[in-house]
Amino acid sequence: QVQLVESGGGLVQAGGSLRLSCVASGVIFGVYNMAWFRQAPGKEREAVAAISRNGMNKFYAESVKGRFTISRDNAKNTVYLQMNSLKSEDTAVYYCARDRSSLRVVVVPQSGEYDYWGQGTQVTVSS
Repeated sequence: QVQLVESGGGLVQAGGSLRLSCVASGVIFGVYNMAWFRQAPGKEREAVAAISRNGMNKFYAESVKGRFTISRDNAKNTVYLQMNSLKSEDTAVYYCARDRSSLRVVVVPQSGEYDYWGQGTQVTVSS
């Protein structure tokens, strides 16, 4: 079965950096768009970034543009989220997710379009 396992979260000071990784198994990774979402306490889950299967098309939430970078290595079945200049408002549980369609060309930020999710990794930014 499909499994997504995130890692790389932790506690960091404001202005610092973290790199999240998500390794996929049980899936032909290279044919699916992938995304990172986050959910802070008391808030709805929101899309942070998404990447097309070939890495050419990307989406970023306005709040992270210029600070976060999504990338993927299809040979390693892994999607990454490099987070720089972290702010306290970036504190959340971060999840990676797989697009439910292997045919989609564009990347989409709607959580309902993703069918497999990792268990999440906590990112805490202290101010």
